[in-house]
This record gives sequence, C-alpha cells and structure tokens, in this order.
Amino acid sequence: MKIALPLLLALSLAACARGGALDTVSPPETRWRAITTEQDRDRLRNWRKAWVEALPRARAVDAVAITAGGALFEPDQALGNAMPPAGDYKCRTFKLGAKRPGLRDFTAFPWFGCRVGRAGDVPALVKLDGSQRPMGRLYAETDARVIFLGTLELGDENVPLEYGLDAQRDMAGYVERIGTTRWRLVLPWPSFESQLDVIELVPA
Repeated sequence: MKIALPLLLALSLAACARGGALDTVSPPETRWRAITTEQDRDRLRNWRKAWVEALPRARAVDAVAITAGGALFEPDQALGNAMPPAGDYKCRTFKLGAKRPGLRDFTAFPWFGCRVGRAGDVPALVKLDGSQRPMGRLYAETDARVIFLGTLELGDENVPLEYGLDAQRDMAGYVERIGTTRWRLVLPWPSFESQLDVIELVPA
C-alpha cells in the first residue's frame, strides 16, 4: 500500500516545545500492521537475527566503540515511554555488519540533525541532513517499542518517496528509549551497505 510522506513541511510546522506535541505515554497503535509491506514485515520479524549476525562483526572491527556505546548496542535494552517527544534532536548513524564484501563491518558517522513532529495525526521522525536521510511515521506498538515505517531520501533529493513505491527505499524499524533522554532507531536489514543500522538520538 502506498502512503504519502509529506514530512518535511509537516515536521517543520509541528516541531514545537519539547513534549508539547506528543504525549509522553502513547496508546498502543495498530495501524502500521495494515500498511506494512511483506518485505518490511520480514525485517521486523527478524530484528534479532540482524543483531546476532551484525553485532559480533562490528565488535571485531571496533570493540572500543561498541563498548563505549553502552545501551545503544545492547539488543534487549529498552525502557518505557519509548515515543520521543516532539522537537529537534542530534542524531548519528552506526552501520553494523557489511552487506557485501568490500564494505566495512562497522562505520560510525558524525552527528546530524533530526526532528520529531507530526505527519497528519501520526508522530513522525525525519533526519534533516546528510547523504542518507530516513523519514517516516512512528507507531507506538507498546510502551517500550515504537514502530518506524518510512522511506530513505538520498543526496540532493528534496521530495520524499511514498512508502510502498520503491522496495529499495522503504524502511522499517523500531524506536526504543535507552536512557533518560536517549533513544535509538534500529533498522534491521536495510537495503544498502549494512545488515543493521542504529541511529542514536539525543535532544539538540
């Protein structure tokens, strides 16, 4: 099913004072189940396998960075109130496990900007800069896990693709709170480069 993601405008208007636009505790949300592609259902079902395969490979490359990340790289670390409040965030991406020979098993990127706001009546998250920019809607599956469904914007593109239009650009993952004001977006089995992407988010 195709779902338009007019996120940039919506989020630029909706990113108000932290905690003002989104409830701290969100009721369970089930709409994502009806719109998720089969490929993304598989990604979400096999999230643990992605961790099991990718994390040891990343640790073999840079054990210091994995240890320093603490809860960021602990698969079962998740706190309640997982929905991040509306506002601006710093975010950085870590790619774990090479998807094909010749790529690194661990890559850490610098901090960029992210924003949480709303796309219509649904909370949404967008990465504002960088060459790869995930953007999508957030669905509170449980108090401790928020489902992310979206697409990947690349390079100098400025119009996001609709979810479900291009399987290579579709993204599915989950957001968890791993500290008092620290979250992660986990993207198992992304289409490019890695087996697992972990995006750390902290208030800007």
